[in-house]
Amino acid sequence: MKIGVIGLGLIGGSIFKRLTASEYDVIGISSSQNGEKIYSDYSYLKDCDVVFVATPIHTVPGILDKLSDILSPSAIVTDVSSLKEFVTKKSYPYKFIPSHPMAGTEFSGYANSFPELFEGTKWVITPFDNTDTLPLEMLIKKLGATPVYADAAEHDEAVAMISHTPMVIAQALYLAASDNDLALKLASSGFRDMTRLAGSNPEMAIDMVEFNHKNIQQSLLKLYSVIGDLLKNYDKDKITEIAEKRKQMYDKNGKNVR
Repeated sequence: MKIGVIGLGLIGGSIFKRLTASEYDVIGISSSQNGEKIYSDYSYLKDCDVVFVATPIHTVPGILDKLSDILSPSAIVTDVSSLKEFVTKKSYPYKFIPSHPMAGTEFSGYANSFPELFEGTKWVITPFDNTDTLPLEMLIKKLGATPVYADAAEHDEAVAMISHTPMVIAQALYLAASDNDLALKLASSGFRDMTRLAGSNPEMAIDMVEFNHKNIQQSLLKLYSVIGDLLKNYDKDKITEIAEKRKQMYDKNGKNVR
């Protein structure tokens, strides 16, 4: 099986490194990276069986169109954007299967990518036609992740709550504290952990908010309501229940076990 990876940042680079180590025939397409089997010319993808598009969200539609003139009808293409509904508006001459690996760090770029990034994570597949997803599912498992199937709109609503909104809150929390020199001087692990996502890649952050702002707004309204209710009934039993359920979500390595 010949596999192409377009975009060799944190996600694409990790896919490239893991599948190369797994002895697949893998080529990378990048405008910034150089190395063995890494090219800038998309024509090198023409014989690929599977292509991962791992570029910034706003660039994905144009790349999907470009691939229409390069790939065979039997080729499978998946984008790994953190949003899925925006890529389901159009059909392509190849087999397109949107997906999203629930993995990442606050760091970006090929230098920070590593083969084990997807170990123990979930990888969402949001098919919108009758394309056979088994070949992609097998690759996802080879990458170390567990495939999870979802509707594209439901996916975007869910990631707004557990990914995009936390990022905006982390940025806002840092801004709220930034004019208090004493607070910043005293800030330790709690503030560090709560604001980790404030270090997210700026281009990615802007795309997330632009493409998913309605779901983010709804998530923030729900959070505001929940905070109000929580403070009205802030008792030991409730806080203990929250703490116990939160602990059950993750294993000792921080991987989601639900």
